[in-house]
Amino acid sequence: MAIVARDKDSMVHTEQEKYAAAAQEDRSAPRVKISIPATLRASGSKGYQTAVRDLSLSGFSCTAMSRIHPGTYCWLTLPNMESLPAKVVWWDNGLVGAAFERLLSPIVLDNIMTRWRGDGY
Repeated sequence: MAIVARDKDSMVHTEQEKYAAAAQEDRSAPRVKISIPATLRASGSKGYQTAVRDLSLSGFSCTAMSRIHPGTYCWLTLPNMESLPAKVVWWDNGLVGAAFERLLSPIVLDNIMTRWRGDGY
């Protein structure tokens, strides 16, 4: 059963909708510029090699071979990690931005940054 909340305009929002909106609108999690080779697979498509351009607790942006429409589910696989489910928020001229289904752990993000930047950011 989904948890719902009503906003001041009496619109009903699920917890997932509230998270997705907060992840992209509030952007409370700082995004760090980085370059990480990864695999991206959009729902109903084959995965392909990509480069993650920025990463945060709540999402990422990366290169995209073709347009991926907002709302599309996708999976990002970073080296030596399990696939991370996400939902596409935007696509612009070969780049795609997505919000993770679940926030990354700060420890996991720190480990990724230490590995790929070498300085712990």
